This record gives sequence, structure tokens and C-alpha cells, in this order.
Amino acid sequence: MAETDFIVAIELGSSKITGIAGRKESDGSIHVLAYAKEESSSFIRKGVIYNIDKTAQSLTSIINKLESALDNEISKVYVGIGGQSIRTVKNIVARHLATEEIITDELVDSIKDENRQIPLIDMDILDEVPQEYKIGINLQVDPVGVLGSNIEGRFLNIVARSSIKKNLQRCFELAKIEVADYYISPLATADVILTDTEKRTGCALVDFGADTTTIAVYKNNILRYLSVLPLGGNNITRDICALQLEEDEAENLKVKYGNAIFEINDDEGPKTYLLEDEKRTIERKVLNEIIEARVEEIIANVWNQIELSGYQGDLMAGVIITGGCSNLKNLDEAIKSRTKINNVKIAKFVRTGIRSNGPDLLIKDGTQNTIIGLLNAGKENCCLLENAKPVEASIKYDVPEQTLFPEDDDEQEEYDEKDALRTEEERLRREEEKKRREEAELERKRLEQKRKEEKAAAKAAAKAAKKAEPSKIKTMFERLTKDMFSDEGE
Repeated sequence: MAETDFIVAIELGSSKITGIAGRKESDGSIHVLAYAKEESSSFIRKGVIYNIDKTAQSLTSIINKLESALDNEISKVYVGIGGQSIRTVKNIVARHLATEEIITDELVDSIKDENRQIPLIDMDILDEVPQEYKIGINLQVDPVGVLGSNIEGRFLNIVARSSIKKNLQRCFELAKIEVADYYISPLATADVILTDTEKRTGCALVDFGADTTTIAVYKNNILRYLSVLPLGGNNITRDICALQLEEDEAENLKVKYGNAIFEINDDEGPKTYLLEDEKRTIERKVLNEIIEARVEEIIANVWNQIELSGYQGDLMAGVIITGGCSNLKNLDEAIKSRTKINNVKIAKFVRTGIRSNGPDLLIKDGTQNTIIGLLNAGKENCCLLENAKPVEASIKYDVPEQTLFPEDDDEQEEYDEKDALRTEEERLRREEEKKRREEAELERKRLEQKRKEEKAAAKAAAKAAKKAEPSKIKTMFERLTKDMFSDEGE
């Protein structure tokens, strides 16, 4: 059955691009209708897009998979913005009024507009988070209606390199996908993981991703600090590769046997792990010493960011960790032992109730929290409305089986036939459109392959020509020599 009411969200991560479609239920839960993912490690690094063509191809594949599962077309999507360059910058805007007057919405809006005009070199303001407004000597979260002769707006601006959003827009334009809105991924994640109590009493949400680690600090229900570190689970994997291992082998060892805190138990004696080829072994001590060293570095940088926020002593709710790397054994204990915070929790899944069409669609390991957060943030129906059938309310009356107006039956049958015909035409049109997209994708790949072959052929011809040059010179020399001697003979 075709779905006609759903929201679609896409997350572009360093290890995978994820797409999800779902519907918000009246009880606040989310019903996941479709889910798709594509590997992205070859063209997205540290949350930054490096290859626009490959990203657009993956986005097209994601949309095709979702549309196939939904049996309907997608008109637009919600997109998360993340990446290494995202951080927060504080700014203050002050206004001195001629007389003491009541602060209005218009005045507050003009202060916000002025805040967005601050000069930034190669950076864009993605969003602004008002911290407090100072009126006289008092701080107000909502200044509207307060009497005062001056007002000082304190803002936390979330900024990122200008290329971040521009590259995102180029990818979706190339894939011919309309974007309903952009959301800042760490904030969307926080909204589905943190409780109001945690945000109010103070906490730090640390998302350990593949290539990056994001730190978001909350206090009094307001975001106070946001930073992204260029360190993640892949750094640990690459360190393990130093043991002459392939990256896949190193990743499997980390996931199966990795421990953020390694303590040798003398009773057990030395322990080794057999690799997949069943010919080599790795000592437990060597493996976990490598992991522990890198984990210490990441935690030290995380704690440094929390200290830079200035709220390290106000985190009554402690630290909440999530993300794929949060599954590393004893990571929470490592954070406790290497920071001044004893309250550390792991968020394996979101607080929102989730239902799905398949039990394997969503794995509760901390890797799906951001994409669900983006889905939860979406507001508008993303179904192509011209294909969505209107739901008509039906009213039943108690009438005899015999129809009072036989001519109405004929009209109804004619209407049903036309409606069935329209439905079939719409289905065929959708299939034709999908076929055209697939053919266009195949043609693009064919042209790309042709360009590669032509480039390779040109390179081979140049190489052959270069090899042939000495023989040409030799032939010319022999001809000139022959001419010279022939002239002497004459």
C-alpha cells in the first residue's frame, strides 16, 4: 500500500549516508516506514563533502530506495548539517534607548538582525541561540514587556565554513532533490536524547562518531557551547592498522575485543586473538594498549572543550555519550577516571517511542540517534502531494439493500472506473519517471566510463609515441647520412 503521509530526513556522515522516512503519531511516537543507507567514507571525511558527484549519486540511490519502500514519490527532504568546522562564537549587541520604555518584539528582532551582521571571514552563521538579555542589572531570558532604558543581547552563534552548506546545496541540486530545511545535526540529536531535566540542570552531550566527536553543553535549557573535534573511532582503527593489519581487520578487532581501560589479570595469563585468516594472532595486551592510548587523547580533548565552555562545574546531570564509538567497552569508565565527572551515561537509543515496519531497520547502538532526531525535527509532509490520494470521510446510513435511485449506481460505477483509470495512469507515470531516472543514471555512468577509457587510451598513445621518438630520430639520421654519402659519390 502506498504511503501518502511521511517525513523524510537525510544525514550525511563520515562513514555512511542515511535516509529515513517516517510518520509522527498522535501519541508522540514515530513510525519508521523506510530506511536506507550508502557507504560514504570515500567521499566524505570528518563530515565534510569532498566529492560532490559521488555524494549526489549516493543521494539519488537513497531516494530511489526510500521511494521503492514507500511506493510513492518524495517531493522534499530535511537535511542535517554537521562536520569538523562547526563551532559556537559569542557575541553581544547593546542598544541604549532615549527614554525608559517597554521592550517590544520589534526591538528584540532588530537586535537579533544586528547580531547576524557580525563580520566573519569565510564563515557563515547557521543559527543563533540567545543566551540572556541584560536590562539594567538584571538578566532576562524573555525581555519582551520589561521596562528599561538599555538592553544588551547576548548570543551564541553557531558558525561553520561557508563551503559546508554550499557543497550540501550543490549535491542536492545535482541529484535534483528539493531540501525542505537544514537542521544542525548535534542539536537535533540532543532534542531526542536529552531530557528537559538534563538540559536544565546542566549536561554535556558527547557524540563519538567515525571521524569526529561533537560536544554540546546545556544549562538552564539553553545551548551554551558547541564544538566538533576531528577525532573519532576511525583514529583508533587506523592506530590498530599499525600492527600490519587491513582496516577491516582492525575495525573487527576493535569492535569485538577493544577495551578503553586495559588491566592485566595475572591469573588469566597472556591472551591472544586469532585473526580471520586463522594464521596470525594479536596479543590482547598489545591491542588494548593501542586503544587505550588513543582513547586517552580523545577524552583529554573532550574535557578541554568542556573546560573552554566554562560550565565544567555546573554539569549536575553529568556527561551523556552516544554515537558508534560509545559502544567501546569501558569508555564511560575511562571518562570518569580521566575527568572530574563521575556521572557518565550511555545513550544507546532515543527517548522517543519508535515503531518500524521491520525489526532490523533500527539498531540500538547509538548510530541511529541523529537521523531519528532529524526526522523528529521535520514538520511538513514530504510526499509528492499530486500523487497522494485525498482521504474522504465516509458516512454510513441504514438503508434497504434495494437502491432508491438506480441511476446513481450507474454514475458511481462510471466514477469508480474513471478513478481506477486515473490511479493506473498515476502508477504508470511514476514507474516511467523512475525508469527515466535510472536510465539517466546509467547514461551518466556510461559517459563517465567512456571518458576514463578515452583518457587511458590517450595516455597509452602518448606513451607509445614517446617510445617511438628514438626510432624516428634514428631513421632521420640514417636518411641524412645516406644523402651525404651519395652526394660525395657523385
